[in-house]
Amino acid sequence: MGATSKNTADYEFLTVWRVAGTPREVMDILGDAGTLPRWWPSVYLRVVPLDPGNADGTGKAFSLHSKGWLPYTLRWRFTVTEPITERGFAIAANGDLHGTGRWTFEQDGPETVITYDWRVSTSKPLLRRLRWLLKPAFAANHHWAMARGQESLALELRRRRPGTDLSKVPRPAPPTFASRYRWPRSTTHA
Repeated sequence: MGATSKNTADYEFLTVWRVAGTPREVMDILGDAGTLPRWWPSVYLRVVPLDPGNADGTGKAFSLHSKGWLPYTLRWRFTVTEPITERGFAIAANGDLHGTGRWTFEQDGPETVITYDWRVSTSKPLLRRLRWLLKPAFAANHHWAMARGQESLALELRRRRPGTDLSKVPRPAPPTFASRYRWPRSTTHA
């Protein structure tokens, strides 16, 4: 699967989010990768399920077309390698990105602290050739994408709460440089 150890990853990111909600609510959203383009559209342009996996989520596989703030896209796949639970889950990625990611969820009062440990290398030829020069820009691109993820997850948690007036919950941010990608005019968030 192209798993990447700490010693061979081009990039090692540790992202921490804090959102109002329970680990169960977070698991229900992050564990359902097929919905990423709906609630995190600034990053996930398209997600195609490849394998439904097992009852515990292991073996679930998806093909992804994603982007960040910079004007390039990535095509990659991930497979869930550890059960999807209220404590988190892990993935293995391959394609333009290859490596491992681990989501962990921990309740802290009315909020959930979400940690994502992403150890990844790039396979896309342009990114590999320029990484020596542009590594800080690529890292900033990742941080931008993850900040949009926290914002979008918080909005999705609000949308899913019973009794929420959906007209008062803003839409998540669309992708940047969208002229090269046909952005759907209407997206249902209910």
